[in-house]
Amino acid sequence: MQQVLIKDAQIVNEGKVFTGDVLIIDGIIREIAENISAKSPDVNIFHAEGKHLLPGIIDDQVHFREPGLTHKATIATESAAAVAGGITSFIEMPNTNPQATTIEKLEEKFAIASKTSHANYSFMFGGTNDNLDEILKVDKKKVAGLKLFLGSSTGNMLVDDEEVLEKIFSATDLLISAHCEDENTIRKNMEIYTERYGEDIPINLHPIIRSEEACYISSSKAVALAKKTGARLHVFHLSTGKETELFDNTIPLKDKKITAEVCIHHLWFSDEDYDEKGTLIKWNPAVKTETDRKQLFQALLDDRLDVIATDHAPHTLEEKDNVYTKAPSGGPLVQHALPAMLEFYHEGAISLEKIVEKMCHNPAILFEVEKRGYIREGYKADLILVDLNNPWTVQKDNILYKCGWSPFEGTTFKSRVTHTFVNGNLVYKNFKVYEGLHGERLTFDR
Repeated sequence: MQQVLIKDAQIVNEGKVFTGDVLIIDGIIREIAENISAKSPDVNIFHAEGKHLLPGIIDDQVHFREPGLTHKATIATESAAAVAGGITSFIEMPNTNPQATTIEKLEEKFAIASKTSHANYSFMFGGTNDNLDEILKVDKKKVAGLKLFLGSSTGNMLVDDEEVLEKIFSATDLLISAHCEDENTIRKNMEIYTERYGEDIPINLHPIIRSEEACYISSSKAVALAKKTGARLHVFHLSTGKETELFDNTIPLKDKKITAEVCIHHLWFSDEDYDEKGTLIKWNPAVKTETDRKQLFQALLDDRLDVIATDHAPHTLEEKDNVYTKAPSGGPLVQHALPAMLEFYHEGAISLEKIVEKMCHNPAILFEVEKRGYIREGYKADLILVDLNNPWTVQKDNILYKCGWSPFEGTTFKSRVTHTFVNGNLVYKNFKVYEGLHGERLTFDR
């Protein structure tokens, strides 16, 4: 019997901050109380005075690049970076090589993760214009959901046949997550600027090419289709203030049929940063204006936006160091997402309770993740200890991504993750990821 006792932590959970102890037995939270005495001489005690204890973060959108793109990242390397950032569970996207668009290929990814992941894991099944039969085979209790690329896809994963799209929305009871950008609008914009600049388009035109209009056209169509068919829709990575108008904050999250997320980079960066960061902050959807950034933050606070995620999508520096048309979109974020959000806390822009709600509780509610996302008796002991007053600077020697770089390089964060527990096991402490794989396949209470 393995016992862990966390003493004198400032526990942040379910809208409250309070001092307490947490007892973990065999990976399960067994007791939460003001003062718990060790019940065995073998208990491993962590003295957490001065630190805050949070539920482990559930990141609902990552690209860990395995299989097929492992020169950029692997499930092993990126899950290690994730636990260093307090992310104890992740949901990975289907656009690997081969793509997870059949049950066989999906299960191959689960098999890799079972042997290599430091964090808990699930994977999205990928929809295409011609794999509805495979979609209908997916077990909703064992798979996070269905991912549809309504723009910016790789391979054959762009679902651009409106008849097929309606059939998918009507036929599946899986949670549908969508990347929404209108390809026709983007193509027209690209033609204009390619004619003017050739391949070397200035990077600050990225949010003009992948414009507010492109995002809104696609998001509004997806929302309208979900309303028409009754499908359960989750719109990934909103990037514009205008899109936030499509979402509701008048009902509890558990009752919402249509939800949305915002990602760290759209909360942190704006188009003012392209001159300094260049293609390092080239994402799809694009980082847009300071006004958009502020409107997204407001929609997060007022609950039109339900979840904070990373869309972690690493590329090598060599790949990024290209002219606009050849530089891929995406960047690494899992290690630095929580420290970035805690900077907003220090600025007085958001509370600790709200950060936990959006990064831990709400992903668990939205995806119906079984017994995770909260500090509750009987739940899995996915926990993180955070020191809010322990500054550190992001630099090459403490970046854990396989790609070896971060858009936050040179940034000094006031807060750091000091300890991460996955299923009751200490997997990370002060820039060291411990050997041993403790991640489990996520299950869903549906």
